[in-house]
Amino acid sequence: MQSCSEAKRTTVKNYRANLPFVFSNKIQITGIDKKEERKRLEKQLTNYWDDSLQVPKVQQFGVLYRIKSPYTFDTFNINRSKALMEGYLESQGYYTSTATGSYRIDTFKNQLRTYVTMNIDAGKSTLIDSVGIAFTDTTIQQLVSAEPKAISLKPGMRFSKEVVATELDRIVQLLRQKGYMRITRDNFYAEVDTLEADLLNLTIDPFVQAQKIAEATQKRALQPTISVVLKQREINDSSLLKDSSSLHRFIVGKQHYYPEAVFGEVPDSVITQKTLFTQKINNKMVHYNEHLFKLKTFSGRRFLRQGDFYNEQEYIRTLNNYNQIGAWQQVDGRTTTRNDTVDIHLVMTPALRQGFNFEVEASRNTGDFLGSNLIGISLNMGYKNRNFGRRAIQMNTLLRNGVEFAFRGNNNVTENFVQTIQTSITHTFVFPKFVAPFNIKSFPGIDNIRTIAGLGYAYTDRRQFYVLSVATANWGYEWRVKNKIWKYTPLNIEVYNLDTLQLLRDAFLSNPFLRTAFNTGSVVSQNLSLTINTTGKRNPNINHFKRIFIEEAGTLAGVVPALRRQIYRYLKLEAEYRQRIVLTPKTSIAFRAMAGIG
Repeated sequence: MQSCSEAKRTTVKNYRANLPFVFSNKIQITGIDKKEERKRLEKQLTNYWDDSLQVPKVQQFGVLYRIKSPYTFDTFNINRSKALMEGYLESQGYYTSTATGSYRIDTFKNQLRTYVTMNIDAGKSTLIDSVGIAFTDTTIQQLVSAEPKAISLKPGMRFSKEVVATELDRIVQLLRQKGYMRITRDNFYAEVDTLEADLLNLTIDPFVQAQKIAEATQKRALQPTISVVLKQREINDSSLLKDSSSLHRFIVGKQHYYPEAVFGEVPDSVITQKTLFTQKINNKMVHYNEHLFKLKTFSGRRFLRQGDFYNEQEYIRTLNNYNQIGAWQQVDGRTTTRNDTVDIHLVMTPALRQGFNFEVEASRNTGDFLGSNLIGISLNMGYKNRNFGRRAIQMNTLLRNGVEFAFRGNNNVTENFVQTIQTSITHTFVFPKFVAPFNIKSFPGIDNIRTIAGLGYAYTDRRQFYVLSVATANWGYEWRVKNKIWKYTPLNIEVYNLDTLQLLRDAFLSNPFLRTAFNTGSVVSQNLSLTINTTGKRNPNINHFKRIFIEEAGTLAGVVPALRRQIYRYLKLEAEYRQRIVLTPKTSIAFRAMAGIG
């Protein structure tokens, strides 16, 4: 099937007999040496075929294809596709590109299959010769010039409208972080010039001038260049108010919180209500009806500081951080201006405060050292409170109860019908901030700050073998810096109590390895992990996942002589790397590597 040509593996449905239809289209590019650039252009140019030259082909079973209701072929559509492709190539800096369309028609039964080919000579790409900034507003000129990373256009780069547009977007984003809340792309433009600067130096000698023109023509044929100057568009509308001008710089004023908004309520109507109660905390105004959240819930999250210049990035960070706490199902933002001041309004819709869930699980164990043919059933019950203590603290409680039954023992000897009884309970609190005996400062760029505290207890009664009880307690922190997620658990305690029964002691004699799995050692440890998730800079279809984990146990508790023989003392390191390459919307290749040492 694979060796058979694609044409023979393709079926056509709903075609017009004895009329030519588009069966295949192909793009062939010459004049480009770099394979990656050629493939990029071929992939992008497939979007510029005229609609009537597209092929509605669908893959089936990996090797078969089907074309349903193909378009009737018309040579006029080749010229339209040619114009579209040449226009795209020009926007990519290929100003001398030429496209030539051709076709052939093959007869298959009563089908006239038309194969369309677009041969493209891309020519030389245009390189950026020089980059300049000429903004009329001196403050904007200074802000952009002072940022070394603000201008990514460099001489020698391949010119395209896309890279220039990206540069203008970068400048707009930078200025929106410097107080220019209303500035847009319409305020700027790029002026490009392909003229050789040396030709502007006029001379009275016509032969010298002709020689310069010839040299410039020859140079352009070898490598076309272009100069780019970023400029500011003039605003001639004098009727604009000062605080509504896109070039006006704003500072942060008051911050208003509406934490009890009703789902579906329009935010603009919420911020204009006059019947809400208002209280102030740390320059923040909290408006409420039922006082569902305490005022301290909104302290400590100072992304936008009163008196600073408005920063759009920090404004979005504020919305995202409150959205990810979990106490609110939706957080919307609004801004209002007063002269040179912008007030921030956060309209927050509370999530359902409490919730219960029930789960039933079943399992079967067909054989181990301690039994065989076991059937287990467990009932799990969970409770979640999304606003514990009216402080937006997440509280989770999970109760698990399980029973394992034996229908036939080893060597066909009937054992107790009830083999195992298991009960466990875990209780977790997630605080939306750093909680510690001392003050922990929140550094710039830190998001999704959490303090996680947990308690747990598990009891297992394996009839005639052992009774095991485990108590756990942990306290840790989690935060994110851009694409890096940090987790630090300074205290993790696991205390085990094992009662060994006769059948387990007999099993130790036949399998001594079991002794390493059943002991009374406990754990007092701390651990740190770093997770980094990135996308390839050159190829966005490649995803990189990296994780580093380190844990040490027994250092502090091992100082106490009475505990040295009761706790584990170890150091453990782990590393993991994953790469995922997206080939098509339905196909990916994944790699994974792990390493560890203890």
